[in-house]
Amino acid sequence: MSSRLDTKLMHPRDQIVLIISRIYNRGMTTTSGGNISVADENGDIWITPSGVDKGALRPEDIMCIKKDGTILGLHKPSSEFPFHKAVYESRPDLSALIHAHPPALVSFSIVRKIPDTNIVAQARHICGPIGYAGYELPGSEALGKKISAAFDKGYKAIIMENHGTVLGGSDLADAFQRFETLEFCARTILKGKRLGELRHLDDKQIESFEYQESSLLPELENVTYPSDERERRQEICDIIRRACRQGLMISSYGTVSRRWRNNDFLITPTSAQRWDLEPDDIVQIRSGKREPGKIPSRGVRLHQEIYNRNPGINSIIITQPHNLMAFGVTRSVFNVRTIPESWIFLQDVSLLPFGTQFDDFSEILKILSEDSPAVIIENDAVLITGDSLLQTFDRLEVAEFSARSIIMGNSLGEMVPINDEQIEDLRRVFLKG
Repeated sequence: MSSRLDTKLMHPRDQIVLIISRIYNRGMTTTSGGNISVADENGDIWITPSGVDKGALRPEDIMCIKKDGTILGLHKPSSEFPFHKAVYESRPDLSALIHAHPPALVSFSIVRKIPDTNIVAQARHICGPIGYAGYELPGSEALGKKISAAFDKGYKAIIMENHGTVLGGSDLADAFQRFETLEFCARTILKGKRLGELRHLDDKQIESFEYQESSLLPELENVTYPSDERERRQEICDIIRRACRQGLMISSYGTVSRRWRNNDFLITPTSAQRWDLEPDDIVQIRSGKREPGKIPSRGVRLHQEIYNRNPGINSIIITQPHNLMAFGVTRSVFNVRTIPESWIFLQDVSLLPFGTQFDDFSEILKILSEDSPAVIIENDAVLITGDSLLQTFDRLEVAEFSARSIIMGNSLGEMVPINDEQIEDLRRVFLKG
């Protein structure tokens, strides 16, 4: 089975198995919890079975409920089938539903609150307004009525009281992107609350992100794909999948680029789900022009300027791990003077205002260098650079581990960082050059 989710080519049962494995392996559901369905063009509904291990589902385990009510498959359909059916009947624009119990969103459901997606710029656009469905017995018709009533109001994402969440999409890729983004918001909010006061973006700031000029580079007339270029495309895709598996990147956001020759580079495209990127999706930027027929990340000009000004920087990752983003959404200082390795890898990480990633990059460009490889942009992302893509990814991992340690340490007491004298010892021994 392909690891790429292509809703036009993959059978619904294969789509469901792929997505439930991603959700389970990322720790966003349990062996028995949650269910996924796809409504096909014939009006048949394909759904996960009841009582079968979510960590070991096979395509043949997926159940089909025909339009006439006939049940096909090896098992019983999910006990939550009634609400899936009710939602599809009331919302013909939806073709996929994901119901699960991801820990952060369950936290909101048991305190009966809705996460504010204005915490990060693109999340409101992806998730839309969030609905709420009151408690009813799982698997009951009453629950189906409450959930479908919430979807009837136009929502595509619902918090289920004392239960979890259910999200819909035009296809399963769309639903998964919404699911993953909403859980990311919930985790970031919960981590942020352990650091300080949450700072949300206002509507004007959200609009500035959504409507920023993409300022397309001109197209190349001739493109060649030598072997070293193709090797770098694969390297980018491999690192992105690794980041997604480890929760360092989500479907809806993340930009990776890799210098190729001189100041020419390769970069991820815009509006493409990160889990499913293939080498052919990556965009070549050569002599300030883009590969024909492809739209690079909106941050392409920032990447171009970083490469132009820093010959020792050969790769860039911009992403949103939730522990690091907790610092960005509370505008707290991320002090990496925790353990020697953290400071050696990252040195001091600056926090820059939201908006510095648009148009005028002067503040970012002033700070970034081989000796200052990372910055956090408020309510947006962390930007990390390196000599190689693997080194950049390693720095990202170290930064997220450090952020997690600081947040967990807050419950024990005040952090005591490595002192200035100890930092100078590290600088002398490890940063001689």
